[in-house]
Amino acid sequence: MIAHTKEQPMRAIRNFALLLALLAPAAFADGLYSVEMIIFRQAGNPAPASQPAPDDWAAGSQSISGSERATALDGEAAKLSPNAGYEVLLHKAWSQNLSAIPSKVAVSAGEQQLGHFPVEGTLALTLDRSIDAQADFWINQFDGSGLMNGSERLRQGTRLKNGELTYLDHGNLGVLIRISPL
Repeated sequence: MIAHTKEQPMRAIRNFALLLALLAPAAFADGLYSVEMIIFRQAGNPAPASQPAPDDWAAGSQSISGSERATALDGEAAKLSPNAGYEVLLHKAWSQNLSAIPSKVAVSAGEQQLGHFPVEGTLALTLDRSIDAQADFWINQFDGSGLMNGSERLRQGTRLKNGELTYLDHGNLGVLIRISPL
């Protein structure tokens, strides 16, 4: 007959806890994620004239073209209406591979004029135990001939949780972003 001691159940619990700790990083495994972003401003607040966006604003990034998806945050975007005092500048969704190596994509909205868009920028995402995001966008103003005469820059970094809608505040600009595994 085998005698059980109080130590055996405790050992089993410790072993189970160790196994869970070893498997936890797998919950944040490299792979394909759905990314959705809304950039908006408070209505009536024009972008202050500043240094224009650089011509190489998308350097080192990949286009989201070909990986765009249907948007799911349409209800949230609808709440950001002019009647509520807001203007949606960009609302896009796409799929993107994430890993410990930063993955940087170029995102733009509006009609291109002389190599620039009304909204253009990059989003770099890095996956470790959480998702680190670095947004770097320009909201551009053009004159009647299509020349850029000013830009407002939105540069913000944050840590994101899977599937959670996150708000970034940047003066009169704001960003809503959600990233979920596919």
